[in-house]
Amino acid sequence: MIAPYLGGDDPLFGSRFPGELADFFDLEKLSQIVPEESSALNVLYGCGAALAGWDGMLVYVDVPKNEIQFRMRAGNIQLLGVSPPADHKLAYKHLYFIEWPVLNRHKSQLVAKLSWFIDEQRPVEPAVISGDELRSALTELSFSAFRARPWFEPGPWGGQWIQENVPQLSHDVPNYAWSFELISPENGILLESGGRLLEVSFDLLMFHRSQAVMGDFEGVFGYEFPIRFDFLDTFDGGNLSIQCHPRMRYIREHFGENYTQDETYYILDCKPEAKIYLGFQESIDLQAFRQQLELSAREKIPVDIDRYVNSVPSNRHDLVLIPAGTIHGSGKDNLILEISATPYIFTFKMYDWLRLDLDGKPRPLNIDRAFENLVFDRKGKRVQQELVSTPAILSQGEGWKIIHLPTHLEHFYDVVRIEFDHRVEWRTQGSPLVMNLVEGGPVEIRTPNGRRLRVNYAETVVVPAAAGHCKYVNLGGQPAKVVVAYLKAGWFTRPEQRWLRAASTSGSTV
Repeated sequence: MIAPYLGGDDPLFGSRFPGELADFFDLEKLSQIVPEESSALNVLYGCGAALAGWDGMLVYVDVPKNEIQFRMRAGNIQLLGVSPPADHKLAYKHLYFIEWPVLNRHKSQLVAKLSWFIDEQRPVEPAVISGDELRSALTELSFSAFRARPWFEPGPWGGQWIQENVPQLSHDVPNYAWSFELISPENGILLESGGRLLEVSFDLLMFHRSQAVMGDFEGVFGYEFPIRFDFLDTFDGGNLSIQCHPRMRYIREHFGENYTQDETYYILDCKPEAKIYLGFQESIDLQAFRQQLELSAREKIPVDIDRYVNSVPSNRHDLVLIPAGTIHGSGKDNLILEISATPYIFTFKMYDWLRLDLDGKPRPLNIDRAFENLVFDRKGKRVQQELVSTPAILSQGEGWKIIHLPTHLEHFYDVVRIEFDHRVEWRTQGSPLVMNLVEGGPVEIRTPNGRRLRVNYAETVVVPAAAGHCKYVNLGGQPAKVVVAYLKAGWFTRPEQRWLRAASTSGSTV
């Protein structure tokens, strides 16, 4: 049943399984599991227990996705209906394309019925909340600024900026390549009561209050939160791979995603000689370039990337535009705030500097897929003209100004930078906002429901559309700068975007 969606021998990619959790069960046998009338208490437990249809108290036991991945690497997980593969990367492929889509659809149908919710990431001390209190907390959250729980990962090109600037992190890893600030399919949100913490998945908020979170765009995206923020740290590290991302039609036809991985790089920090690989050289010989890449992959021969791939110098607070199909990669000695559409695993690597992964194995390359998606005329002078954002002041007053950082025509989100000495307000205008404090602070974000959230340097925050507006109050002694991403209202009315405007009643785009 699931084999066609696992991508065969492809080590990274499959296609999202479209089925339901009930497809994994014999429904006739499920119907035969009934409470014993002679017993005072009957408990039916296990993944999919709610499918038996008992009229009883419903308890949902959840494990955050980053915790699932830690257990996966330790060989301590089970999968639906099959034995987990020994290779944890293949296990992740199964989770991403089969298990998480299925279980999320199931979870979305249960939120309104839950009697109790249990966060099981600490098995000897599970955190528990009643269903009514959970739904009340999620409702309050849908009008408030909040920070998702970030998580951090080392990588073969990773740097030292995050380690040096986030002292709370463990130092028993060689580097931190990523800070996953907001990847809604995998991040959680921490609730606190009386000093106790309980984590719920971001998608649980979407299942309960997607309209409040998404505002005018709920009919487009349903339960999918479409904006992603993460950090890429190459300070004293290495170059990212030379890569591209799939174009819209390709990602839908091959991987079952609703929209593609359009990205931007906001340069939060960099060393003087740092650069970003972006677009092709004007004189690119595409056939020679491909031959060199394939020769390198076969015989482990270095490629003179600068001969083929253009680069632009890194400057703090620049925004570099990377619509799908653009060849790119961060050079070393950058701290990049990646502002992107939410899809996050669809990177086609063409060249990875002949290095091994942290487990000592070669990193998979996807030269064929890349050349099926590359936009070859993004080269030379066009790179600077079209792929490096030109800032423009939208509005300003005493002690504040709003600077527009225009994104590419293919990006469905836009970016502004708010610079202010004391305080300033910004309206949601029907879109959720995702923001990061890129300079100064700390800053306090106030929403009309009376909630206040303190934000420190380099932290990411979400403001749901239903908040209406928010006020930024600078608590520091120097000017603050906040980068804000939001959805473009006019983008979705363009004729070529009809595919994205048809939403199903289940809340996910079709």
